[in-house]
Amino acid sequence: MNTPVKSVKLLPKELRDCAEIKPTKQTFPSDSAAQKMLHELQVHQIELKMQNEELHQAQRTQKLHYRYTELFEFAPIGYFSFDVNAIINQVNVRGAKLLGIEPADLVNKQFLNYVNAQYRDSFQCCLVKAFSGSGIQSCEILAEVGKKTFWLNIEANLGITGTDCLVAVTDISERKKIEHDQNLANEDKEKRADELALAAKVFTHAREGILITDAKGIIIEVNDAFTEITGYSREDSCGENPRFLQSGRQSAEFYISMWQTISTTGEWYGEVWNKRKNGEVYPEILTICAVHNDAGELQNYLAMFGDISVMKSKIKKLGYIGQYDLLTNLPNRALLADRLTQAMLQCKRRQQSLVVVFLDLDGFKQINDIYGHHLGDELLIALSIRMKGALRKGDTLARFGGDEFVAVLTDLGKTEDCQSALERLLRAVSEPVAVGNVVLNTSASIGATLYPQDNGCADLLIRHAAQAMCVAKELGKNCYHLFDTAVDDAIKLQLDNLKTIRRALDQQQFVLHYQPKVNMRTGIVMGVEALIRWQHPERGLLNPFEFLPLIENNPMSIEMGEWVIDTALRQISQWQTIGLILPTGISVNIAAMQLQQPDFTDRLTRLLASHSDVEARYLELEVLETSALDDVIRVSNTMNDCMALGVIFSLDDFGTGYSSLTYLRRLPASLIKIDQSFVRDMLINVDDFSIVEGVIALAKSFKREVIAEGVETIEHGAALLQLGCELAQGYGIARPMPASDIPAWVSRWKPDISWQS
Repeated sequence: MNTPVKSVKLLPKELRDCAEIKPTKQTFPSDSAAQKMLHELQVHQIELKMQNEELHQAQRTQKLHYRYTELFEFAPIGYFSFDVNAIINQVNVRGAKLLGIEPADLVNKQFLNYVNAQYRDSFQCCLVKAFSGSGIQSCEILAEVGKKTFWLNIEANLGITGTDCLVAVTDISERKKIEHDQNLANEDKEKRADELALAAKVFTHAREGILITDAKGIIIEVNDAFTEITGYSREDSCGENPRFLQSGRQSAEFYISMWQTISTTGEWYGEVWNKRKNGEVYPEILTICAVHNDAGELQNYLAMFGDISVMKSKIKKLGYIGQYDLLTNLPNRALLADRLTQAMLQCKRRQQSLVVVFLDLDGFKQINDIYGHHLGDELLIALSIRMKGALRKGDTLARFGGDEFVAVLTDLGKTEDCQSALERLLRAVSEPVAVGNVVLNTSASIGATLYPQDNGCADLLIRHAAQAMCVAKELGKNCYHLFDTAVDDAIKLQLDNLKTIRRALDQQQFVLHYQPKVNMRTGIVMGVEALIRWQHPERGLLNPFEFLPLIENNPMSIEMGEWVIDTALRQISQWQTIGLILPTGISVNIAAMQLQQPDFTDRLTRLLASHSDVEARYLELEVLETSALDDVIRVSNTMNDCMALGVIFSLDDFGTGYSSLTYLRRLPASLIKIDQSFVRDMLINVDDFSIVEGVIALAKSFKREVIAEGVETIEHGAALLQLGCELAQGYGIARPMPASDIPAWVSRWKPDISWQS
């Protein structure tokens, strides 16, 4: 009997092996052919089972393949299959749609072509890790297709075969945009927080008083400086209208105009007088601004102010110093020039005469030498009171300098009136003066000139009176002399002098000497001042006061001034070649006539261009504060044009000129030079010391540097350093010297040890 074949699921190879086994027992031993047929039937039956199993397996595999293809192709996530070189083997519909490229155009293409260069290394690193069997790897990349950019999230994992990498790709552009917007919002929030913190810090620690009101003008906040300046606390002020600070000095119309300006322009700036809690009235500089919200609606008013009472006091004092002599309280040169000019105009209108009187005390130097400066000052005070008493109410008596005085006598009908006034002055001076236990006797030499008989300018009238005074001294002193209006001889002499100077210019007889300017504290030689000298073939080396006054207001002064600038620039170039470079270079004096030329800037430009190896910042132009500038605004514009070229300006002889404060306020000079006449006697004259101190304080108030000239001793330098002036020049440092001596002097000069302590 044949053993029935059981239905056992065997693997194809097992089925075939079973079919090949020959039966161990012959079913039909008598019929070998039948047995053979039976064996073949069994084998065939087994093979059919094998084929049937293989068919079922293939059907299941095909169904799985179709299912996988459907899942891959139509998945809601983009899928790519890459080889190890990031070549695209497969891509589904969603993946191709993400890139905006047909699937057929993506297969066998390098995926890196669609990755922003900045993110290619990140993508490749992610792929390498996935191929190494490290599990799912992810990264975020910026894709670029044409001009379009978008963010993709990459999740890569090694495929089943180990030869490819299946990558899931999703578009995260929207999330990235939200994150970016959120980051910007956070940064903006942090920035606003920082700005608010800074604003709060500035508000609290500002030196200016600050108050904030609401739209109705009610105070809602004040800072600490407000309390320090006004005396009112925050509790006193909040809830009040700022008008409680008003002093009453300004009219109602003033405040109406102020608020009209704020309503029109949104801000107002000016000076007001307010009242502190203790009742003290003080001046302040006030700025009021209207603050609007983003909708343009008025939200607050912001007021900032600073107490300027100290500055006002200094300006008032310096204004007095600028016009009056501190010792005698008489007008000084500046005020004298103004009054004389006004008196001359009045004389023309009324067709009257005036007299300019120049008075010099006889023997005053001997009194100073014997009894000392203090007693000499007391004598000057006493004599000034006497001389002023000898004149009429409308006359002017001014201290011209030292023991020299100038008087302007107006409303004179005849010459006899002039002579009577001169005799009164002589008697006033010649009477004995008791100073303490000492009785002093002195006299005066007086010169006078009449206007309009002497039809000159104010300066010329004073010079003519001074010339007549010299004649009086030559006549034996204690007398007066009237200037001779027949000036033919003087004119002839002036013409001869001009010809001589013209010849000297043509023959190059003028030279420049240089006086160093130093920083006494640091020991740095800052620069030099160029000082012109006349190498006269017969008289030797002449100082400028012997020839410059002769060409004042003459075109030759302009030519000489340009020669000085050209020579100074050439000298800077020569020093540069040997390695000598001074921080401020060379300073040159500029006459008013030259500076006021319409083409001054163009001429200076050409001079600078002719020395192209020299930087303009090494040229400093010193404007003499004793010069009368006809149009300060025009001169200021000229100076600004020159400064645009790189040139710097200083204001020379400060305190002795026509209008110190006006020039300082309007002229853009970066440096102020204290006149040597104040510095020289500052150690023995309290008034000169006060002037020097005031000028230094004024310079700091106007944020200008200051330099003192006329420093003759170590003590001068020490006193100046204590007052805050570090820059100086003078005989105590170095005398003017030829250019050839400067390099050696610079290399060996050292400041006094006491200056550096």
